[in-house]
Amino acid sequence: MSKDLEVQRWQGLVDFHESWQAMRTFSEARTDDTPDEIWVLEHAPVYTRGRNAREAAPAGSIPTVDTDRGGDLTYHGPGQLVVYTLIDLARRKIGVRHLVSALESAVQDTLAFFQIDDVGTRPGAPGVYVGDAKIASLGLRIRGGRSYHGLALNVAMDLRPFAAIAPCGYQGLRMTQVTDCGVATDMDQVAAILIPELTTRLRRHPEDPLHDTDIGLRTRPPKGP
Repeated sequence: MSKDLEVQRWQGLVDFHESWQAMRTFSEARTDDTPDEIWVLEHAPVYTRGRNAREAAPAGSIPTVDTDRGGDLTYHGPGQLVVYTLIDLARRKIGVRHLVSALESAVQDTLAFFQIDDVGTRPGAPGVYVGDAKIASLGLRIRGGRSYHGLALNVAMDLRPFAAIAPCGYQGLRMTQVTDCGVATDMDQVAAILIPELTTRLRRHPEDPLHDTDIGLRTRPPKGP
């Protein structure tokens, strides 16, 4: 990995608050010379609500956190691959649309590697779908030309907590995962394909307008050094 882009793999199940605070601390303290980072982790069970969330999380044993990302309500838990992108977009001369495209296309090519068919995206609804079911969600926060939060890809998890909500604000949206697509794999094998796909795309510098904004749909927080 080059010095301008570092990958960190957090161990164990990561508390959302811990990783979210680490993301904000990193983003606030970084300078023009700070290398970009990608954080790879799994969260302990948690519902997270974006800044535009309309739905309340269901009452029960799973905690809920209101976050600073765009989007609505989603669920994170063991068996879901979370990838946080702490990227200086201005320095790389890439825009928000390029980052979203990089995340979505990296997931699509990863699923293609595992021979999963009928994979695609939807205009106006960031994320990746297999048929009519969602397999990966995006959620970004951009401040001062720098991003945090990122991507959640369902690999081998308990999907039942999604059934208690309208995932990403879409009532009746069905969720799926890699293992339900007939693939016998694990988090490490999926990450080994996804992360190189993503880092390759982030090193491209296409012309793309940059805006301070929230990119909506759910996925958040990382783990720290």
